[in-house]
Amino acid sequence: MIAGFDTSNYTTSAAVMRGDEIKNYKKMLSVGKNERGLRQSDAVFQHTVNMPSLLKRMESDFDLSAVKAVGVSSRPRDVDGSYMPCFLVGVNTARAAASFCGCRCYETAHQTGHILAALYSAGRLELVNKRFIAFHVSGGTTEAVICSPDKDKIISVAPAAESTDLKAGQAIDRTGVMLGLQFPCGAQLERLALGSEREFKIRPSMKGSSCSFSGIENKVKNMIAAGEKSCDIAKFALESVRVSLDAMCAAVIEEYGELPVLFAGGVSSNSEIQKTLGEKYSAVFAQPQFSCDNAAGVAVFAALKSL
Repeated sequence: MIAGFDTSNYTTSAAVMRGDEIKNYKKMLSVGKNERGLRQSDAVFQHTVNMPSLLKRMESDFDLSAVKAVGVSSRPRDVDGSYMPCFLVGVNTARAAASFCGCRCYETAHQTGHILAALYSAGRLELVNKRFIAFHVSGGTTEAVICSPDKDKIISVAPAAESTDLKAGQAIDRTGVMLGLQFPCGAQLERLALGSEREFKIRPSMKGSSCSFSGIENKVKNMIAAGEKSCDIAKFALESVRVSLDAMCAAVIEEYGELPVLFAGGVSSNSEIQKTLGEKYSAVFAQPQFSCDNAAGVAVFAALKSL
């Protein structure tokens, strides 16, 4: 049995992996009405408050003394200087749990956890032994990386493309907040967009393989000022993100070749994004419960490290 912990900026997460099955435990952090995010000090406090209740739920379902390895995300990305204080809560919990169980604690990056969770839920874990393209699309990251097998890291990642300003999730959440939705806004914005019959011709703002999302926020402000329908505004924002990710994917494939394509992160759970990119590039996606922030991927990491 393997345990995993992840304390990203907006979700306190834990997971238990037994055999091939994973059970997730999560609690969203509270963000005030009309707020677009959290300060790190607030995130650390909420994670500290949330974690004991997750451990209690885990303990009611499993004998945690039987845990043989623990995985945890200790940083946002696997690059020098990548750091956020909120991950310290997960690291301290994981180290304490490993000490209690007398087992190893394996640390990895939050991004690596997202990729492994997506591979696991898509039934494609065999890709850790091959090169593939992974998109991590969320509120904190919009990036395409080339993943390669790595003995120590399980997968090593090399950046291939990114957003040059706002992240896709930021553009979506800022649109939602301006429309009066509660942060985080992705699922609500998608439901709102279903009411629109507008068709938009959107040209993505690209520089090489990378894209810009700041124009979305500016256009949304203008649409709101002009009194346009909320459903049309929501559809415009989501369509803009979809078109940009499509262009990024095409550019990365042109540069690196026809490699398997994986999408991870909360934004990639959008149904239109999945439909377009799944059909055009045979891309695979995480199941919804493994797409948003979770600890399943770091549990998978620990399981693979302890083989």
